[in-house]
Amino acid sequence: MTETPRTDPVVNVRYMVADVAAAADWYVAHFRFERLPNVSPAFAAVQRGPLRLLLSGRGSSAGRPMPDGALPEPGGWNRFQVIVDDIAAEVARLREAGVGFRNEIVVGPGGSQILAEDPSGNLVELFQPAAWG
Repeated sequence: MTETPRTDPVVNVRYMVADVAAAADWYVAHFRFERLPNVSPAFAAVQRGPLRLLLSGRGSSAGRPMPDGALPEPGGWNRFQVIVDDIAAEVARLREAGVGFRNEIVVGPGGSQILAEDPSGNLVELFQPAAWG
């Protein structure tokens, strides 16, 4: 019997965070995520369209030490991308709300991007595609 691969319209991304409640609040306030009904001191999930962001603190199973003793840490360079129509306007809106950025807007052949940092240093890339014509 051949098993059909599961196709799920939702994609889960896990971020390690220092403060679960602060991270969930940040994504809801600044990036229009919806809070899912599973908040605990160790874990929360928020969703925007097909992206479900799993926010895991030290007390979650994802925060447990690895066999070599290494601890999962927030931050780094991995990120998900939010497509925007007007990157300058979105950056201005987010800066006004106190959101920090790791860099300034970078313009390349495919479009423009900038990296926002959540309260734990995890990244959200804002991306405005180049006009193709």
